[in-house]
Amino acid sequence: MSEIVNTPEPPYYAVIFSSHRTKGDNGYGEMADRMVELAEQQPGFLGIESVKEDLGITVSYWESLDAIKNWKNNAEHREAQRLGHQQWYSGFRVRIAKVEREYGI
Repeated sequence: MSEIVNTPEPPYYAVIFSSHRTKGDNGYGEMADRMVELAEQQPGFLGIESVKEDLGITVSYWESLDAIKNWKNNAEHREAQRLGHQQWYSGFRVRIAKVEREYGI
């Protein structure tokens, strides 16, 4: 089971990536692991949660919209996005939300 990210007091931002994969790995697993490693090195990164079944959902958490923009424009991440469009995803959506409140146990 994946860990639930321990985020700071809001506000902060969530990037929600929902996707349907194409058949076969085609290097996807290795690239996905690399993107997590790279994201963890980015200024403003707070954490990531991901589940992958028929529908994959990955939520990454960020301090600011600028941090998200910088991540989107990272050269290695841009290459992963290009490959995703070409071969790894049959469909996806990216949503960016401001987290204003959180609670849990």
